[in-house]
Amino acid sequence: MSKIIDLSVTQNGITFPNPFLLASAPPTAYGENIMRAFDHGWGGAVLKTLKPDFMDIKDVTPRFATLKDKNKVLGFQNFELVTKRSLADWLPEIEAIKKKYPKHGLIGSIMADIKKESWQEMAKNVQGAGCDGLELNFSCPHGMPERGIGAAIGQDPEMVEQITSWVKDVAEVPVWVKITPNVATPIPQAEAALRAGADGLAAINTVQCLMGVDIENFNPLPAVEGQTTYGGYSGRAVKPIGLRIVSQLGKMGVKSISGIGGISDWKDAVEYMLLGSTTVQVCTEVMLRGYAIVDTMIDQLTDYLGRKEISAMDLVGKALPSITNHESLSRIHQTVMHDPEQCVSCGRCVIACSDSGYSALRMLNREILLETEECDGCSLCTHVCPTGSMSMRGACARP
Repeated sequence: MSKIIDLSVTQNGITFPNPFLLASAPPTAYGENIMRAFDHGWGGAVLKTLKPDFMDIKDVTPRFATLKDKNKVLGFQNFELVTKRSLADWLPEIEAIKKKYPKHGLIGSIMADIKKESWQEMAKNVQGAGCDGLELNFSCPHGMPERGIGAAIGQDPEMVEQITSWVKDVAEVPVWVKITPNVATPIPQAEAALRAGADGLAAINTVQCLMGVDIENFNPLPAVEGQTTYGGYSGRAVKPIGLRIVSQLGKMGVKSISGIGGISDWKDAVEYMLLGSTTVQVCTEVMLRGYAIVDTMIDQLTDYLGRKEISAMDLVGKALPSITNHESLSRIHQTVMHDPEQCVSCGRCVIACSDSGYSALRMLNREILLETEECDGCSLCTHVCPTGSMSMRGACARP
């Protein structure tokens, strides 16, 4: 009889049937959509950011752009704003979701102007409708900072601490602060949120970007009547940034992290969890491929945990001890080895090593020759090789 694999995770007392959450974004713009996503198997959802009714929101069209390689989306830009819907629309939908799906975690993302009463009123309304937790959006990089909110808050530790404390004064549920990546380091903002009593952190929001320019008509993209603005960058390309920030939070001792940024499959989710995330939030990949992607994510995570004979919670933070500073890294020399059976003699490794490396490779009669004594072990050749014939070997005797 096969062993039952435990995919459930608990963060700040909220139990999710699995670690896969929908991030605050277009996929969570309506209660009906969230319920459909839960039917597919998502463990939880963060509502598209709610705001006070007096805050007027008008989106522009178009507002998306993509960075592609052979029709595969690597990066995604948007300058969509927070919800346009009123609290009168949202609050009964929150109640309906929790009534039908009491075991799925529902987090209310909120934003307001810089007034204590606005943030506290939002918090009380959203938790009162049944949300299991609150996520404070201090990190939207477009549109909202022009109003003095969004990332304008998240880049200022004093504002982060002040507003977090306002919400914590009235919160009866856990409060997560969503961290902006658009700073030199997230540590001051994270410390400020924790000082104010934040129960957890969510990281990251999108990275401010400009997607490109149409070189025929000179319009920057996405073009809105010939003009554009800076937007938020997401998708696979931002995963390394998200992993870096989540690991920094984990290394500073934060025990409650919801990881976000470039998660497109179960492996990405595991990486975030190994670096300290308990839950992981997905947005762009859902926008590209739909809610059903979670079916495969759940199946493959289950297989992985079964092979490792661990639970989902056992993953959290396991890789953090292996992250150190540059000075502490081993200086034991490594070199490469070449497998001629896999080689197609394309010469890419030779060109890379000659033009950007240490001239340790050359080609003779379509055979790759490696000068071990010249090899510096940088690994460039292993990354340009299309077949995997170049790989790193262990430490050698060379000093």
